[in-house]
Amino acid sequence: MREVKRRTVSAAIAAGLISSMTGTAHAGGRRPPDPAHHDVLFVGAHPDDEAMNLSTFGQWRERYGLSTGIVTVTRGEGGGNAVGPEEGPALGLIREDEERGAVASVGVENVFYLDKPDFWYTLSAPLTARIWQERDTLERMVRLVRATTPHTIVIMDPRPFNQHGGHQMAARLAIEAFLLAGDPLTFPGQITKEGLAPWRPQRLLAQNYGFGNLLGPEPARVRRTDPATGLPVFGVWSGVRSREHRTTWAQVALDAARGYRTQGWASWPPEVPQDPEQLRSDWFTVLADNGRVVEGPVRPQSGLRPVYAEFRDWTRRVGMPWLANAAQPDYPAAPSTTVPEVAVAPVLNGTEGEGEYPGPELPLRFWQGQEATAADCSATAKLSRHGDDLYVLVNVVDEKEGAALESGDAKRHWRTDSVEIALDPRGTADDTSVTFKTGILPFTAGAGGPATERDADNNQGPAKDTAPGLRVASRVTDPYRGYTVEAKIPLGELPAAADPERFAVNILVYDSDTDDRTGQTRLAWSPYGSAQADPYVWGTTRLEGYTPPPGRPATPAEPNIPREAARSEDSPASRAQARRTGIPLAGGPRTP
Repeated sequence: MREVKRRTVSAAIAAGLISSMTGTAHAGGRRPPDPAHHDVLFVGAHPDDEAMNLSTFGQWRERYGLSTGIVTVTRGEGGGNAVGPEEGPALGLIREDEERGAVASVGVENVFYLDKPDFWYTLSAPLTARIWQERDTLERMVRLVRATTPHTIVIMDPRPFNQHGGHQMAARLAIEAFLLAGDPLTFPGQITKEGLAPWRPQRLLAQNYGFGNLLGPEPARVRRTDPATGLPVFGVWSGVRSREHRTTWAQVALDAARGYRTQGWASWPPEVPQDPEQLRSDWFTVLADNGRVVEGPVRPQSGLRPVYAEFRDWTRRVGMPWLANAAQPDYPAAPSTTVPEVAVAPVLNGTEGEGEYPGPELPLRFWQGQEATAADCSATAKLSRHGDDLYVLVNVVDEKEGAALESGDAKRHWRTDSVEIALDPRGTADDTSVTFKTGILPFTAGAGGPATERDADNNQGPAKDTAPGLRVASRVTDPYRGYTVEAKIPLGELPAAADPERFAVNILVYDSDTDDRTGQTRLAWSPYGSAQADPYVWGTTRLEGYTPPPGRPATPAEPNIPREAARSEDSPASRAQARRTGIPLAGGPRTP
């Protein structure tokens, strides 16, 4: 594809002023008077993915009369729930209501769901592609582009590091839909049987969070370049006042975002800063303009790990190889330790007995969230092994107790005070679907004891069903000053035989100082990036004196991944939208 030089990107785009959208032509003539038409189409993976750009979408509507539609691939069934016990499809329908309410406040009328499953937090686009049935999802996206005839498509960041696999995959599929929707040979049945026409959008923008520290109105007036890709970047300042709302768009967007209650956002401070110099901009990288890809310099990386090599290969296939520049970070050396063998099994009581954990104490360091003092939240861990059982002891100093969940609500453990133990038995995992990860609540409601589950791993669910040999004890101080968690994990519960020389581990602590099921501080033994979901950063251990029992498989078991999704046919709002726009539910086939 021919390069569009950065100098041809208009000053209007650089300032975030995109009124030229209104003159877009249909690939075969003028834009048809279709009630399904939207000037802008945002593509995300979950309800709330558009939340950080609501200020921009509201400004574009109020200043230029531009309509925005939202494509949301899943309904976020795999996320947490800070307001109730619902999960799975029931949670997905609640999150749909939250999303529709939030975007309506900035004038967005339509949200198109593709009814794909949100299974759990992963960093893997390839794994997401399998669960979403990649080709089917692409076909639905191309159909929606042709049906809604947008001038501009706004996507998430497709790059792989520290980025939800659903976000990556939604962005990648949207890029492909942008490139393919105008080609009559792509999904030709949409044209010959469904009555749609090829459509060529003119502009492709990607969210860019690399400029978030630039506050106030001035930074958005300056033309900028993304340091990784060399592509142009522009900002839309949120401090502009809305005529309709009589406040800043920053405040409008915050009020809307607080409506995502299941995600704990209702606990956010209710007001933005009054000083305009403290208000941020929404930043976008220009991937294509005037219907053509904007090119950047290509800087190949060597020594890529599989996830990053797969992304590089994809960028080459779609003709945008500069997106892979510096995609793989310079990973720091992972911590390492030896897990000693003990002659007598530790007594599982939440207390370190003499000789039970003779190995080194592992410090858990700040990883994410609000940095805390040692008194507010600090932790250490110890490991030992007896026979075929791994023992883990985690001591946590904690100044304030988080919400006590019901014992039957032992899921999405990061919502309150908890410990997570992540094990990669072979030390070769590219994603957590071949690992063992358990979340442990040290206390539950009604003076209850600990509760355990498995999350985002080879076999998620309550521990009694997914790891029946797992045993946990805890000791909570009175008055509350923290807790100790002790776990016995049979190595036979892991999805493959433990390699004694490459066994990978991470131990994490989630600290909540509120009763609203939201966390504040996170610690980890190996705290780089997205430490709970990226096995590349987990620490390495040597299992002293261990040999796996004969016959235990070296290849991890096929993961059990939930695939049940909320359906648009069960949503009155989605059904009403389909009648209003003429676009079938879930981006499905259209009847001429």
